[in-house]
Amino acid sequence: MKSKDYRNKYNRHLIHPWSDFSFLGKDDSSTVIVKGDGVYIYDAEGNKLLDGPAGMWCMQTGYGRKEIADAVATQIMELGYACSFSVINNKEVELAERIAAHTPGDLNRIFFTTGGSTAVDSALRLCQLANNIKGQSYRKHIITRDKAYHGSTFLAASVTGKERDKSAMDTIQDSIHFLTAPCYFYHSEFASEEEFCDFLVEELESKIQEIGPENIMCFIAEPILASGGVIVPPKGYNYRCWQIVKKYDITYIADEVVTGFGRLGHWFSSEDEFGVIPDIIIFAKGVTSGYIPLGGYAVSDKLLEGFIGENADGCTYLNGYTWSGNPVACAAGLASWDIIEKEGLLEHVKEIAPYFQQQLRTLKDIALVGDVRGAGLMAAVEMTSTADNEADLLEKDFVVGEMVDAYCQQFGLVVRPFINICIISPPLIITKPQIDELVGILRKGLELTLADLRGQGVCVN
Repeated sequence: MKSKDYRNKYNRHLIHPWSDFSFLGKDDSSTVIVKGDGVYIYDAEGNKLLDGPAGMWCMQTGYGRKEIADAVATQIMELGYACSFSVINNKEVELAERIAAHTPGDLNRIFFTTGGSTAVDSALRLCQLANNIKGQSYRKHIITRDKAYHGSTFLAASVTGKERDKSAMDTIQDSIHFLTAPCYFYHSEFASEEEFCDFLVEELESKIQEIGPENIMCFIAEPILASGGVIVPPKGYNYRCWQIVKKYDITYIADEVVTGFGRLGHWFSSEDEFGVIPDIIIFAKGVTSGYIPLGGYAVSDKLLEGFIGENADGCTYLNGYTWSGNPVACAAGLASWDIIEKEGLLEHVKEIAPYFQQQLRTLKDIALVGDVRGAGLMAAVEMTSTADNEADLLEKDFVVGEMVDAYCQQFGLVVRPFINICIISPPLIITKPQIDELVGILRKGLELTLADLRGQGVCVN
Protein backbone atom coordinates (compact mmCIF):
# COMPACT_ATOMS: atom_id res chain seq x y z
CA MET A 1 0.00 0.00 0.00
CA LYS A 2 1.35 3.44 -0.95
CA SER A 3 1.39 6.62 1.13
CA LYS A 4 -1.59 8.07 -0.73
CA ASP A 5 -3.73 5.05 0.18
CA TYR A 6 -2.72 5.24 3.85
CA ARG A 7 -3.43 8.98 3.95
CA ASN A 8 -6.88 8.43 2.46
CA LYS A 9 -7.73 5.94 5.22
CA TYR A 10 -6.15 8.22 7.83
CA ASN A 11 -8.30 11.13 6.65
CA ARG A 12 -11.42 9.03 7.11
CA HIS A 13 -10.69 7.41 10.45
CA LEU A 14 -7.99 9.06 12.59
CA ILE A 15 -7.43 12.09 14.79
CA HIS A 16 -3.75 12.70 15.58
CA PRO A 17 -2.29 14.64 18.53
CA TRP A 18 -2.24 18.39 17.96
CA SER A 19 -4.61 18.09 14.98
CA ASP A 20 -5.60 21.37 13.36
CA PHE A 21 -9.35 20.83 13.11
CA SER A 22 -9.53 23.38 10.29
CA PHE A 23 -7.94 20.73 8.08
CA LEU A 24 -9.21 17.52 9.67
CA GLY A 25 -9.60 14.87 6.98
CA LYS A 26 -7.71 16.94 4.39
CA ASP A 27 -4.12 15.79 4.87
CA ASP A 28 -2.44 15.24 1.52
CA SER A 29 1.24 15.45 2.42
CA SER A 30 2.15 13.86 5.78
CA THR A 31 4.82 11.18 5.58
CA VAL A 32 3.67 7.59 6.12
CA ILE A 33 6.28 5.59 8.05
CA VAL A 34 6.35 1.79 7.82
CA LYS A 35 9.79 0.69 9.05
CA GLY A 36 12.71 1.69 11.28
CA ASP A 37 16.33 0.56 11.52
CA GLY A 38 18.99 2.14 13.71
CA VAL A 39 18.74 5.93 13.34
CA TYR A 40 16.68 5.66 10.16
CA ILE A 41 13.00 5.31 9.32
CA TYR A 42 11.45 4.38 5.96
CA ASP A 43 8.29 5.65 4.31
CA ALA A 44 5.72 3.60 2.41
CA GLU A 45 7.64 4.12 -0.84
CA GLY A 46 10.86 2.83 0.72
CA ASN A 47 12.59 6.21 1.08
CA LYS A 48 15.20 6.29 3.85
CA LEU A 49 15.00 9.16 6.35
CA LEU A 50 17.37 9.97 9.22
CA ASP A 51 15.15 10.43 12.28
CA GLY A 52 16.33 13.81 13.56
CA PRO A 53 14.01 14.02 16.59
CA ALA A 54 14.26 10.30 17.54
CA GLY A 55 10.51 9.90 17.23
CA MET A 56 9.62 12.32 19.99
CA TRP A 57 12.88 12.49 21.95
CA CYS A 58 12.41 8.83 22.87
CA MET A 59 14.15 6.32 20.56
CA GLN A 60 17.32 6.23 22.66
CA THR A 61 18.74 2.92 21.42
CA GLY A 62 17.41 3.26 17.88
CA TYR A 63 14.96 1.22 15.83
CA GLY A 64 14.89 -2.53 15.30
CA ARG A 65 16.54 -3.60 18.56
CA LYS A 66 16.11 -7.36 18.68
CA GLU A 67 17.03 -7.41 22.37
CA ILE A 68 13.98 -5.33 23.25
CA ALA A 69 11.71 -7.28 20.88
CA ASP A 70 12.86 -10.58 22.40
CA ALA A 71 12.41 -9.31 25.96
CA VAL A 72 8.89 -8.09 25.15
CA ALA A 73 7.92 -11.33 23.35
CA THR A 74 9.24 -13.47 26.21
CA GLN A 75 7.43 -11.36 28.79
CA ILE A 76 4.15 -11.52 26.88
CA MET A 77 4.33 -15.30 26.96
CA GLU A 78 5.38 -15.45 30.62
CA LEU A 79 3.11 -12.72 32.00
CA GLY A 80 1.44 -10.31 29.62
CA TYR A 81 -0.39 -8.31 32.26
CA ALA A 82 -0.53 -7.79 36.01
CA CYS A 83 -2.90 -5.49 37.89
CA SER A 84 -0.78 -3.26 40.11
CA PHE A 85 -3.88 -2.33 42.09
CA SER A 86 -3.83 -5.75 43.71
CA VAL A 87 -0.60 -7.68 42.92
CA ILE A 88 3.13 -7.13 42.48
CA ASN A 89 4.97 -8.22 39.34
CA ASN A 90 8.67 -9.01 39.20
CA LYS A 91 9.53 -6.71 36.29
CA GLU A 92 8.16 -3.54 37.90
CA VAL A 93 10.18 -4.36 41.02
CA GLU A 94 13.39 -4.88 39.01
CA LEU A 95 13.00 -1.68 37.00
CA ALA A 96 12.04 0.40 40.04
CA GLU A 97 15.14 -0.85 41.85
CA ARG A 98 17.39 0.19 38.95
CA ILE A 99 15.82 3.62 38.66
CA ALA A 100 16.06 4.26 42.40
CA ALA A 101 19.74 3.29 42.33
CA HIS A 102 20.46 6.15 39.92
CA THR A 103 18.24 8.95 41.21
CA PRO A 104 19.86 11.67 43.34
CA GLY A 105 19.49 12.03 47.08
CA ASP A 106 16.79 9.96 48.75
CA LEU A 107 14.45 9.63 45.75
CA ASN A 108 14.01 5.94 46.43
CA ARG A 109 10.37 5.23 45.65
CA ILE A 110 8.94 4.89 42.14
CA PHE A 111 5.39 5.24 40.84
CA PHE A 112 4.78 3.96 37.30
CA THR A 113 2.31 5.50 34.86
CA THR A 114 1.60 5.22 31.14
CA GLY A 115 3.66 8.19 29.95
CA GLY A 116 4.90 11.69 30.70
CA SER A 117 1.57 13.48 30.92
CA THR A 118 0.11 10.96 33.36
CA ALA A 119 3.34 11.06 35.35
CA VAL A 120 3.04 14.84 35.72
CA ASP A 121 -0.62 14.55 36.72
CA SER A 122 0.21 11.82 39.22
CA ALA A 123 3.03 13.80 40.80
CA LEU A 124 0.88 16.90 41.14
CA ARG A 125 -1.94 14.85 42.66
CA LEU A 126 0.55 13.38 45.13
CA CYS A 127 1.47 16.92 46.19
CA GLN A 128 -2.20 17.79 46.57
CA LEU A 129 -2.76 14.72 48.73
CA ALA A 130 0.28 15.51 50.87
CA ASN A 131 -0.89 19.03 51.66
CA ASN A 132 -4.47 17.99 52.29
CA ILE A 133 -3.39 15.27 54.74
CA LYS A 134 -1.09 17.72 56.53
CA GLY A 135 -3.92 20.21 56.97
CA GLN A 136 -2.50 22.58 54.35
CA SER A 137 -5.27 22.36 51.78
CA TYR A 138 -4.74 26.05 51.01
CA ARG A 139 -1.43 25.18 49.31
CA LYS A 140 -2.79 24.97 45.76
CA HIS A 141 -0.62 27.37 43.78
CA ILE A 142 1.89 26.08 41.25
CA ILE A 143 4.79 28.01 39.75
CA THR A 144 5.90 27.05 36.25
CA ARG A 145 7.39 28.86 33.24
CA ASP A 146 6.48 30.29 29.87
CA LYS A 147 7.41 27.89 27.04
CA ALA A 148 7.39 24.94 29.44
CA TYR A 149 5.80 21.74 28.21
CA HIS A 150 4.58 19.21 30.79
CA GLY A 151 1.91 17.25 28.92
CA SER A 152 -1.63 17.28 27.61
CA THR A 153 -3.72 15.76 30.40
CA PHE A 154 -5.70 18.38 32.32
CA LEU A 155 -3.27 19.15 35.14
CA ALA A 156 -0.21 18.75 32.91
CA ALA A 157 -1.68 21.04 30.25
CA SER A 158 -2.52 23.61 32.91
CA VAL A 159 1.14 23.95 33.92
CA THR A 160 2.30 24.06 30.29
CA GLY A 161 3.32 27.49 29.04
CA LYS A 162 3.63 27.19 25.26
CA GLU A 163 1.94 30.46 24.44
CA ARG A 164 1.99 29.88 20.67
CA ASP A 165 -0.26 26.83 20.87
CA LYS A 166 -3.65 28.31 19.98
CA SER A 167 -6.49 26.37 21.59
CA ALA A 168 -10.00 26.79 22.95
CA MET A 169 -9.44 24.01 25.49
CA ASP A 170 -9.82 24.67 29.21
CA THR A 171 -7.01 24.74 31.75
CA ILE A 172 -6.70 25.73 35.39
CA GLN A 173 -5.74 29.39 35.52
CA ASP A 174 -6.31 30.98 38.91
CA SER A 175 -3.66 28.96 40.75
CA ILE A 176 -1.03 28.56 38.00
CA HIS A 177 1.73 31.16 37.71
CA PHE A 178 4.11 31.47 34.76
CA LEU A 179 7.61 32.91 34.98
CA THR A 180 9.71 34.26 32.13
CA ALA A 181 11.18 31.55 29.90
CA PRO A 182 14.92 31.36 30.67
CA CYS A 183 16.03 31.99 27.07
CA TYR A 184 18.59 34.76 26.68
CA PHE A 185 18.08 34.78 22.88
CA TYR A 186 14.64 36.34 23.41
CA HIS A 187 15.85 39.03 25.82
CA SER A 188 18.46 41.23 24.23
CA GLU A 189 17.49 44.04 26.62
CA PHE A 190 19.85 42.46 29.17
CA ALA A 191 23.53 43.33 28.87
CA SER A 192 24.69 39.79 29.62
CA GLU A 193 23.42 36.31 30.27
CA GLU A 194 24.52 36.68 33.87
CA GLU A 195 22.36 39.78 34.29
CA PHE A 196 19.44 37.93 32.70
CA CYS A 197 19.95 35.03 35.14
CA ASP A 198 19.87 37.44 38.08
CA PHE A 199 16.58 38.83 36.79
CA LEU A 200 15.06 35.34 36.45
CA VAL A 201 16.05 34.30 39.97
CA GLU A 202 14.77 37.56 41.44
CA GLU A 203 11.53 37.12 39.50
CA LEU A 204 11.04 33.67 41.04
CA GLU A 205 11.62 34.92 44.57
CA SER A 206 9.35 37.91 44.02
CA LYS A 207 6.59 35.64 42.72
CA ILE A 208 6.92 33.38 45.77
CA GLN A 209 6.64 36.38 48.09
CA GLU A 210 3.70 37.77 46.11
CA ILE A 211 1.71 34.51 46.33
CA GLY A 212 2.93 33.70 49.83
CA PRO A 213 5.17 30.64 50.23
CA GLU A 214 2.62 29.05 52.56
CA ASN A 215 0.15 28.97 49.63
CA ILE A 216 2.47 27.35 47.07
CA MET A 217 2.22 23.62 46.38
CA CYS A 218 5.22 23.22 44.10
CA PHE A 219 7.59 24.57 41.50
CA ILE A 220 7.79 22.40 38.36
CA ALA A 221 10.59 22.77 35.82
CA GLU A 222 12.32 20.97 32.98
CA PRO A 223 16.11 21.25 33.42
CA ILE A 224 16.13 22.16 29.72
CA LEU A 225 12.83 23.30 28.22
CA ALA A 226 12.50 20.76 25.45
CA SER A 227 9.33 21.16 23.39
CA GLY A 228 9.32 24.88 24.11
CA GLY A 229 12.33 25.16 21.80
CA VAL A 230 15.28 23.42 23.54
CA ILE A 231 15.80 26.36 25.86
CA VAL A 232 19.03 25.93 27.80
CA PRO A 233 18.84 28.21 30.86
CA PRO A 234 21.77 30.46 31.83
CA LYS A 235 24.59 28.87 33.78
CA GLY A 236 23.65 28.42 37.43
CA TYR A 237 19.96 29.16 36.83
CA ASN A 238 18.60 25.72 37.77
CA TYR A 239 20.72 25.51 40.90
CA ARG A 240 19.83 29.00 42.07
CA CYS A 241 16.12 28.40 41.49
CA TRP A 242 16.35 25.19 43.50
CA GLN A 243 18.03 27.06 46.35
CA ILE A 244 15.26 29.69 46.39
CA VAL A 245 12.51 27.07 46.26
CA LYS A 246 14.00 25.08 49.13
CA LYS A 247 14.58 28.28 51.13
CA TYR A 248 10.81 28.67 51.27
CA ASP A 249 10.14 24.96 51.87
CA ILE A 250 8.36 24.46 48.54
CA THR A 251 8.33 21.13 46.72
CA TYR A 252 10.66 21.08 43.70
CA ILE A 253 9.59 18.87 40.77
CA ALA A 254 12.06 18.21 37.96
CA ASP A 255 10.40 17.12 34.73
CA GLU A 256 13.07 14.89 33.16
CA VAL A 257 10.80 13.27 30.60
CA VAL A 258 13.23 14.42 27.90
CA THR A 259 16.51 14.95 29.74
CA GLY A 260 16.42 11.58 31.51
CA PHE A 261 17.76 8.25 30.28
CA GLY A 262 20.79 9.45 28.39
CA ARG A 263 19.78 12.53 26.43
CA LEU A 264 22.44 14.56 28.28
CA GLY A 265 24.72 11.61 28.98
CA HIS A 266 23.25 10.71 32.39
CA TRP A 267 20.45 8.51 33.64
CA PHE A 268 19.10 11.70 35.19
CA SER A 269 20.56 15.16 34.67
CA SER A 270 19.25 17.11 37.69
CA GLU A 271 22.18 16.49 40.02
CA ASP A 272 24.90 15.33 37.63
CA GLU A 273 24.47 18.25 35.22
CA PHE A 274 22.92 21.02 37.33
CA GLY A 275 23.64 20.22 41.01
CA VAL A 276 19.93 19.97 41.85
CA ILE A 277 18.36 17.31 44.09
CA PRO A 278 14.60 17.58 43.47
CA ASP A 279 11.86 16.25 45.68
CA ILE A 280 10.28 14.52 42.67
CA ILE A 281 11.71 13.55 39.28
CA ILE A 282 9.33 12.76 36.43
CA PHE A 283 10.40 10.39 33.64
CA ALA A 284 8.99 8.72 30.53
CA LYS A 285 9.99 8.54 26.81
CA GLY A 286 13.54 7.11 26.91
CA VAL A 287 12.83 4.73 29.79
CA THR A 288 11.80 2.09 27.21
CA SER A 289 13.59 3.68 24.24
CA GLY A 290 10.12 4.52 22.99
CA TYR A 291 9.17 0.92 22.27
CA ILE A 292 6.26 0.68 24.71
CA PRO A 293 4.47 3.46 26.63
CA LEU A 294 5.78 3.88 30.19
CA GLY A 295 6.34 6.78 32.53
CA GLY A 296 6.47 7.58 36.19
CA TYR A 297 8.07 9.56 38.93
CA ALA A 298 10.63 9.06 41.69
CA VAL A 299 9.84 10.72 45.01
CA SER A 300 12.03 11.44 48.01
CA ASP A 301 11.69 9.59 51.29
CA LYS A 302 11.73 12.91 53.14
CA LEU A 303 8.71 14.22 51.24
CA LEU A 304 6.77 10.99 51.79
CA GLU A 305 7.50 10.84 55.51
CA GLY A 306 5.13 13.72 56.18
CA PHE A 307 2.00 11.85 55.04
CA ILE A 308 2.58 8.08 55.22
CA GLY A 309 2.20 5.59 58.05
CA GLU A 310 0.70 7.17 61.14
CA ASN A 311 0.75 10.52 59.35
CA ALA A 312 -1.54 9.27 56.55
CA ASP A 313 -4.69 9.96 58.57
CA GLY A 314 -6.35 6.96 56.93
CA CYS A 315 -6.18 8.53 53.47
CA THR A 316 -5.51 6.66 50.22
CA TYR A 317 -3.60 7.78 47.12
CA LEU A 318 -6.55 7.37 44.76
CA ASN A 319 -4.49 7.54 41.61
CA GLY A 320 -3.43 4.83 39.19
CA TYR A 321 -3.82 3.36 35.73
CA THR A 322 -4.80 0.02 34.27
CA TRP A 323 -1.28 -0.30 32.87
CA SER A 324 0.66 1.08 35.86
CA GLY A 325 3.80 -1.03 36.22
CA ASN A 326 2.82 -3.18 33.24
CA PRO A 327 5.25 -6.14 33.14
CA VAL A 328 5.70 -5.98 29.35
CA ALA A 329 6.51 -2.26 29.42
CA CYS A 330 8.90 -2.78 32.34
CA ALA A 331 10.58 -5.66 30.49
CA ALA A 332 11.15 -3.28 27.57
CA GLY A 333 12.60 -0.76 30.02
CA LEU A 334 14.98 -3.32 31.47
CA ALA A 335 16.11 -4.44 28.01
CA SER A 336 16.70 -0.85 26.92
CA TRP A 337 18.65 -0.22 30.13
CA ASP A 338 20.83 -3.27 29.40
CA ILE A 339 21.63 -1.97 25.91
CA ILE A 340 22.53 1.49 27.21
CA GLU A 341 24.89 -0.06 29.75
CA LYS A 342 26.36 -2.75 27.48
CA GLU A 343 27.04 -0.35 24.60
CA GLY A 344 28.22 2.49 26.84
CA LEU A 345 25.70 4.92 25.39
CA LEU A 346 25.91 7.39 28.28
CA GLU A 347 29.63 7.71 27.68
CA HIS A 348 29.03 7.85 23.92
CA VAL A 349 26.68 10.81 24.35
CA LYS A 350 29.23 12.68 26.45
CA GLU A 351 31.90 12.04 23.81
CA ILE A 352 29.88 12.87 20.71
CA ALA A 353 27.66 15.69 22.02
CA PRO A 354 30.31 18.45 21.63
CA TYR A 355 30.75 17.47 17.96
CA PHE A 356 26.97 17.39 17.47
CA GLN A 357 26.54 20.86 18.97
CA GLN A 358 29.57 22.27 17.13
CA GLN A 359 28.42 21.03 13.72
CA LEU A 360 24.90 22.36 14.18
CA ARG A 361 26.30 25.76 15.10
CA THR A 362 27.99 25.99 11.69
CA LEU A 363 24.46 26.62 10.34
CA LYS A 364 24.46 30.08 11.92
CA ASP A 365 26.14 31.43 8.78
CA ILE A 366 22.79 31.03 6.96
CA ALA A 367 20.81 34.27 6.99
CA LEU A 368 17.57 32.43 7.80
CA VAL A 369 19.01 31.02 11.06
CA GLY A 370 18.51 33.21 14.10
CA ASP A 371 19.82 30.92 16.81
CA VAL A 372 21.27 27.46 17.35
CA ARG A 373 21.22 26.18 20.92
CA GLY A 374 21.26 22.92 22.82
CA ALA A 375 23.06 20.53 25.15
CA GLY A 376 23.89 16.85 24.97
CA LEU A 377 22.01 15.26 22.08
CA MET A 378 19.21 17.81 21.97
CA ALA A 379 19.25 21.02 19.98
CA ALA A 380 17.12 23.63 18.24
CA VAL A 381 17.74 25.58 15.07
CA GLU A 382 15.48 28.63 15.20
CA MET A 383 14.68 30.56 12.05
CA THR A 384 14.35 34.33 12.00
CA SER A 385 10.86 35.66 11.46
CA THR A 386 9.80 36.58 7.93
CA ALA A 387 6.59 38.36 8.92
CA ASP A 388 6.05 42.06 8.24
CA ASN A 389 3.69 42.51 11.16
CA GLU A 390 2.63 40.82 14.40
CA ALA A 391 -0.69 39.62 12.95
CA ASP A 392 1.10 37.49 10.31
CA LEU A 393 3.89 36.29 12.61
CA LEU A 394 2.56 32.90 13.67
CA GLU A 395 1.24 31.93 10.24
CA LYS A 396 4.49 32.89 8.48
CA ASP A 397 6.60 31.07 11.05
CA PHE A 398 4.55 27.91 10.56
CA VAL A 399 5.08 28.13 6.80
CA VAL A 400 8.86 28.53 7.13
CA GLY A 401 9.16 25.53 9.45
CA GLU A 402 7.09 23.37 7.11
CA MET A 403 9.19 24.46 4.11
CA VAL A 404 12.43 23.44 5.81
CA ASP A 405 10.97 20.09 6.86
CA ALA A 406 9.64 19.38 3.35
CA TYR A 407 13.00 20.09 1.75
CA CYS A 408 14.86 18.04 4.35
CA GLN A 409 12.59 15.06 3.77
CA GLN A 410 13.36 15.23 0.04
CA PHE A 411 17.02 14.67 0.90
CA GLY A 412 16.46 12.10 3.66
CA LEU A 413 15.96 13.83 7.03
CA VAL A 414 13.04 14.39 9.39
CA VAL A 415 13.44 17.52 11.54
CA ARG A 416 10.00 17.87 13.22
CA PRO A 417 9.50 21.63 13.03
CA PHE A 418 7.98 23.32 16.04
CA ILE A 419 6.57 26.33 14.20
CA ASN A 420 9.81 28.09 13.14
CA ILE A 421 12.17 25.87 15.14
CA CYS A 422 13.75 22.64 13.92
CA ILE A 423 14.02 20.23 16.83
CA ILE A 424 17.02 17.88 16.60
CA SER A 425 17.39 15.09 19.19
CA PRO A 426 18.60 11.94 17.39
CA PRO A 427 18.87 8.42 18.84
CA LEU A 428 21.77 8.14 21.27
CA ILE A 429 23.52 5.67 18.95
CA ILE A 430 24.16 8.30 16.26
CA THR A 431 27.71 8.41 14.87
CA LYS A 432 29.85 11.30 13.61
CA PRO A 433 29.27 10.42 9.92
CA GLN A 434 25.52 10.38 10.60
CA ILE A 435 25.76 13.76 12.34
CA ASP A 436 27.54 15.07 9.24
CA GLU A 437 24.74 13.64 7.11
CA LEU A 438 22.10 15.25 9.33
CA VAL A 439 23.74 18.69 9.35
CA GLY A 440 24.47 18.55 5.62
CA ILE A 441 20.84 17.84 4.74
CA LEU A 442 19.57 20.44 7.19
CA ARG A 443 21.86 23.01 5.57
CA LYS A 444 20.38 22.19 2.14
CA GLY A 445 16.86 22.51 3.52
CA LEU A 446 17.57 25.87 5.11
CA GLU A 447 19.38 27.27 2.06
CA LEU A 448 16.63 26.18 -0.35
CA THR A 449 13.97 27.66 1.93
CA LEU A 450 15.93 30.90 2.08
CA ALA A 451 16.20 30.99 -1.71
CA ASP A 452 12.45 30.39 -2.05
CA LEU A 453 11.62 33.17 0.39
CA ARG A 454 13.88 35.63 -1.39
CA GLY A 455 12.37 34.55 -4.71
CA GLN A 456 8.97 35.48 -3.27
CA GLY A 457 10.29 38.92 -2.35
CA VAL A 458 10.50 38.17 1.38
CA CYS A 459 13.24 40.16 3.07
CA VAL A 460 15.59 37.94 5.08
CA ASN A 461 18.71 39.67 6.37
